[in-house]
Amino acid sequence: MSFYVIGIDYGSDSVRALLVDTASGQELASAVVNYPRWSQGLYCEPGRDQFRQHPQDYLDALEQVLQLLWQQAPAGSANQVVGLSVDTTGSTPVAINSAGVPLALLPEFAQNPNAMFVLWKDHTALSEAAEITAAANSYAARGAGPNYLQFIGGIYSSEWYWAKALHVLRQDPQVRAAAYSFVEHCDWITAVLTNTTAPADFYLGRCAAGHKMMWHQSWGGFPPEAFFAGIDPLLAGFAERLNADTRTSDQAAGRLCAEWAQRLGLPRGIAIGYGAFDCHMGAVAANVRPGVLTKVMGTSTCDITVASAELFADKPVRGICGQVDGSVLPGMIGLEAGQSAFGDLYAWFRDLLSFPLQLLGQQLSAAALAELEAQIIPALSREAAKLTPGQTGITALDWVNGRRTPDASQRVAMAISGLKMGSQAPQIFRALVEATAFGSRAITERFREQGVPVDSVVVIGGISKKSPLVMQICADVWNCDIAVLDSEQSCALGAAIFAAVAAGVFPSVAAAQAVMASPVCQTYSPNAANAAVYDGLYQQYQQLGAFVDAKAQEGL
Repeated sequence: MSFYVIGIDYGSDSVRALLVDTASGQELASAVVNYPRWSQGLYCEPGRDQFRQHPQDYLDALEQVLQLLWQQAPAGSANQVVGLSVDTTGSTPVAINSAGVPLALLPEFAQNPNAMFVLWKDHTALSEAAEITAAANSYAARGAGPNYLQFIGGIYSSEWYWAKALHVLRQDPQVRAAAYSFVEHCDWITAVLTNTTAPADFYLGRCAAGHKMMWHQSWGGFPPEAFFAGIDPLLAGFAERLNADTRTSDQAAGRLCAEWAQRLGLPRGIAIGYGAFDCHMGAVAANVRPGVLTKVMGTSTCDITVASAELFADKPVRGICGQVDGSVLPGMIGLEAGQSAFGDLYAWFRDLLSFPLQLLGQQLSAAALAELEAQIIPALSREAAKLTPGQTGITALDWVNGRRTPDASQRVAMAISGLKMGSQAPQIFRALVEATAFGSRAITERFREQGVPVDSVVVIGGISKKSPLVMQICADVWNCDIAVLDSEQSCALGAAIFAAVAAGVFPSVAAAQAVMASPVCQTYSPNAANAAVYDGLYQQYQQLGAFVDAKAQEGL
């Protein structure tokens, strides 16, 4: 009998489930369910950079997506499942009580956004992030201890765990009084499935702890109480409640509990692996290895590679999102970078253009409106593809949601220069695509400057399969071949690979990858003439970025 595993991928808008045969690597079935409350725009205020998700959305969508999966899967396949693992967005933490329950699942907090998961792209904690960065630099300068940011790029981001936790504690006295701790989404959903949400039973995955929570083995786990209390007394005690014994994703977090076995239609007691962030698991599906940079292209991007522990265990890489032993592959240093907006930038421009359609909303059905909006980006892409590099005269920045890397700053903003009366929507759209490609190139250049080998690039995510325009411009701007992964659900596939190892089907992640990792379906190669033009245009991008960066610093 074949053994099957399931990968669950919690994205920004939806959850996906993937069923995989461990003997052949065949993807047998998949399903997607959107989060109902999120789809209605509840609990979010984009004008304030507030993006919150209700934990009930995660639970309801998980149950629904498995129901859909079984409708697509071969008959009886649920009984052959031996393991399941989860990936999520991150950093996406939530306040929990002393029993390990997210506060928003309690009646008195059910409609309180501060009691919900603070989504990765929530930037309400700008000042808190700046305070943490300043505190870490000061702490190290006066010899009180190491710089606790040295292995996460040297700058703490408003997208990350401690900044978000402090912001919530400051903003909401009721949540502050009830909060025992804060938990990342990838750790919480794993604990739900294994019935280990009680803090005494709770272990953290290495991925989230190392990249977003300042965990590092060299200082024995998390920074000391004195460090956090020095930032704000409101943080007192929170680090001490975290278990410093973090676990890599190839290990089993526990067994599927009876309640969730029944709700998901799965055998009770199957292995549940430790959770991790979506892009880290996606890189595993892409056969990540030293010298291979995996770029996950979606609403944002995440750039993942690995290096030997001997090369980077004690050498900080400046301006990235962390370097953590075992966060991607056990025994190797996982390195993360990324852009705060990629597809989100295109979606912003689409929504800008579709504003008149929104005014006609009462005259159009929801389906008709959605169909019209869905035609905008394909139409822009067709016209933009007719243009040549430099023809528009427009230079844009990709910082519409701040800058994640290199050198995190959510205070910077997007800018466009070179607009004239003749600038039309396709010209502007092409400049936005070029901006996202330039932003990605800046990340690769930073890796190389810091001694991280980047010999080849593999891309995964929806954009890589849907937009030849974006992919060709990226190949030209990066001046390298780009391999596109075949799997439509790469992050879920990475989770399935870890599930197979956690269940004992394979002795190692490498052995599982040899059977289950996705092949490449297409390769984009650069046009030499275009690449030469883009070298010059990239310098213009950097000059505009330096100007905006300086203005953001003046406004601090």
